[in-house]
Amino acid sequence: MSRRNRNGRGWRFVWSGIQRDANARTLALASETEDWGYERLQSSDSDSEPELPALTPAVPSAVPVTGESYCGCDSPAEPVYTPRLRGFHRAKDCHCGEEDQDFDWVWDEGSKSTATRLSCDNRKANFHTEYSCGTAAIRGSKELAEGQHFWEIKMTSPVYGTDMMVGIGTSDVNLDKFRHTFCSLLGKDEDSWGLSYTGLLHHKGDKINFSSRFGQGSIIGVHLDTWHGTLTFFKNRKCIGVAATKLQNKKFYPMVCSTAAKSSMKVIRSCFSPTSLQYLCCARLRQLLPESVDTLSVLPLPPGLKHLLQNKLGWMLSISSADRPSTSSSSSGSDSEGCASDPEACQRKRCRWT
Repeated sequence: MSRRNRNGRGWRFVWSGIQRDANARTLALASETEDWGYERLQSSDSDSEPELPALTPAVPSAVPVTGESYCGCDSPAEPVYTPRLRGFHRAKDCHCGEEDQDFDWVWDEGSKSTATRLSCDNRKANFHTEYSCGTAAIRGSKELAEGQHFWEIKMTSPVYGTDMMVGIGTSDVNLDKFRHTFCSLLGKDEDSWGLSYTGLLHHKGDKINFSSRFGQGSIIGVHLDTWHGTLTFFKNRKCIGVAATKLQNKKFYPMVCSTAAKSSMKVIRSCFSPTSLQYLCCARLRQLLPESVDTLSVLPLPPGLKHLLQNKLGWMLSISSADRPSTSSSSSGSDSEGCASDPEACQRKRCRWT
């Protein structure tokens, strides 16, 4: 029997179906873009505070985010799509900001979705190593209960796709629930909060404008203060704002998720400090000194005490804080303006869930 011609009526029908499907996807993306244009910013409790400019959320894109790195290592080399490897790749491997050697927790091998692989002593989570067909997620190996918890996640791959998120969640979050669905997993229910690379903050299925976008090389810091009950996010070691309050007496896990093929995130810092008088004093010192200066380098302290504080509370003394005496009353919605992890200090700078 002779071979059917690929230019026949059957093949024309197949190609027309493919074209209709592509057009439908384009219309759906355009509709989604319009839906993402709404704002859910809360008004300030004080009438004397100026209104903050609204941030325009970015739509998830197949093109990786660039220009948001913590350092300049990734600037000269733009990510390129490799069809053979089915993903975006860069030859460079940046290690800037990865000074810590001791970690309070790493990623949990037993609490991850099926499309997640671990490396670098379980500190690096690799998502969708071949191709992506849904959302992959993982949580930390330690439950965060009492005390002060601070960790940093570095984006070690191009950041793109439906969503790549950093956040927290309880043990009730099902990490493998959306393995065949592209979605923003963290913040889809009341048991989790998630900051998207698009700058949107998710919780209970809702989203609000929270920050600018982040991409490959960006360092996202998270501070869970169980004493004040606050969740604070940092970008490239500058405070973004308080994302949630009234989190006392709750137990969370650090979590990340991704829908992008061949994407990865790495824990470069995970610290714990009890809420002691020593911690509260260091937090206050950090607020009183300029955020661009290392606190320990300007204080006339004995070498032994400096070494002790660096080992125990170095993370608190190095992150930015703008809750200090100021002669200016102006406000800004920029990520480069730091803020303290205290809820009262950040209450009027950025909206948050309570």
